[in-house]
Amino acid sequence: MRSVLVVFAAFELVLGVWMTFFPASFYEMPTVDWTPPYSEHLFRDLGGMKLGMAIVLGAAAFSFDRLLTKVALVAYLAFSTTHLVFHLGHLVGDSPGWSAVLVAITTLSVLLPLSALISALTGTRRLT
Repeated sequence: MRSVLVVFAAFELVLGVWMTFFPASFYEMPTVDWTPPYSEHLFRDLGGMKLGMAIVLGAAAFSFDRLLTKVALVAYLAFSTTHLVFHLGHLVGDSPGWSAVLVAITTLSVLLPLSALISALTGTRRLT
């Protein structure tokens, strides 16, 4: 469970830094530019929120406090689930390879934290 928290904290940190400080570069990634127009303000704001999520996930991984771990995973799932649903409805037919990559990544971004959350909710083992 701690590894899931660490991996997603690192992922959010990288995306947060990228989106906050290099938003146009992030927009040029395949699949991101499928839903124009580009908004620097929106990308910088989302990057800042991702940095905040990285802090929460990182704190949960570091402290491994039961409540903080559950809250961090639920908060991440609030984003990742809606993100997956959006992308499933907005795949580009002329890019089947990128569409498959996008679906795989966004599906994993739901399934891995969800499995960790289920483990945290049902496990008899203490987190700390």
